[in-house]
Amino acid sequence: MPTDPVDFAYARSPAIRVASIAWSGPWNEKKIRAQFEKIDAWARRVRVRTGRWIFREPGDRRWEAAIELRGAARPSGAIRRKTLAAATVARVRFDPDAVSPRVVYHGLNDWLRWQKKEKKVRSVGASREVYEGNPWKDPKVWARTEVQYVVRK
Repeated sequence: MPTDPVDFAYARSPAIRVASIAWSGPWNEKKIRAQFEKIDAWARRVRVRTGRWIFREPGDRRWEAAIELRGAARPSGAIRRKTLAAATVARVRFDPDAVSPRVVYHGLNDWLRWQKKEKKVRSVGASREVYEGNPWKDPKVWARTEVQYVVRK
């Protein structure tokens, strides 16, 4: 089965209004999935349309699950509403079942290090994974995983 080529590129990410839950601790996929499910259940309960699912690592051993909001809703409990600022991002889209995420992350990191050395990039921020929907329930969404790093040119 042929796969799409995997390559790094710069793009402009628009501002994104999200509902999010942040926490600290070790990386744990069960916890990540549970936090996304809490936000998704809340969005269904308050009847707000949703968009992209975003998993961020804003700091060392800090995590954030966020789902794009396409409507107005009041946050409740641990769920917070915020806007991710518009930014330039270095990104790569790939299928984690065809290409190892470890290879993608290391490749993108090395590419950005060289971009910084060549003065094409001034700084590199935290990473985030962006999905067009629920990656655990839709194989097509999982197959189009996008990894982004916010950069300043």
